[in-house]
Amino acid sequence: MMLESCVPRFLQAPLFSLSGKVVTALVLAGLALTLIVSIVLGWLARRAIQRLAARRDAGSLGVAYAIGRIAQYVVVISGVLLGLDNVGFSLATLATFGAVLTVGVGFGLQNITQNFISGLILLLERPVQRGDFVVVGDLVGRVEEIALRATTVISRDGVAVIVPNSSFITATVVNLTAGARAYRARIKVGVAYDADLPKVRRVLLSIATARAEVLDDPTPQVFFRDFGDSALDLELTFWMPDPSDEPRLTSEMRFAIMAAFREHGIEVPFPQRDVRIRHEVRVPGPSAPS
Repeated sequence: MMLESCVPRFLQAPLFSLSGKVVTALVLAGLALTLIVSIVLGWLARRAIQRLAARRDAGSLGVAYAIGRIAQYVVVISGVLLGLDNVGFSLATLATFGAVLTVGVGFGLQNITQNFISGLILLLERPVQRGDFVVVGDLVGRVEEIALRATTVISRDGVAVIVPNSSFITATVVNLTAGARAYRARIKVGVAYDADLPKVRRVLLSIATARAEVLDDPTPQVFFRDFGDSALDLELTFWMPDPSDEPRLTSEMRFAIMAAFREHGIEVPFPQRDVRIRHEVRVPGPSAPS
């Protein structure tokens, strides 16, 4: 009673009735406060879980991110349900309202619902985690954030691309950093048919092993891929810890390969074609009698 006497009368004035419960401006203010508190608590729970995991094991950041996100959603949804229950929305009423909403606007919200469920699958199954380097269609980049509707991927150009979560479930996704934290890059090279192949192999391996970014284990290798039309097709393969660095590293190594080939007299042939011209000589036959 003392608390109610301190509240202005206009906040206690009935606005409408819901499920037999009188709703006032004070009740609505309590609902807003409950929602704000639940959002803040959810954010704090997510941050606390991520910080705890970072202190214990830096390699489990992706798992901690997923658990933190799920905990945040649980806290927020619980706060929303509690706030609506205080207003007068019972769980049965919410279920009925949800069924009507699903039937009424189900087609309009089909994509949103699909992305929402896909987001839950990504957080629970974790086929893609925060920090993974992925290829989705034509997009290549690092996963920055996984939300319920969409995932933010930072491309190699530093652009944030918003990808619907359903793309990670229905499309083919290449996760370059899943499993072993190493990535194999390839550089194709063509040399002349009269080139000294053991020498070419030594030059390529020396360039790969000289780079600090190239891993020593597994070791770089040179493969003889095929007999080309104008050149012998070789391939230098090596392992690197960060696949996002592949364009820069392979470009610098190609510069080094070209310089080394010129220094050692190894020819990179141009495409060649042998053209044969067939000339027919006609022998005149006997002349007709006059």
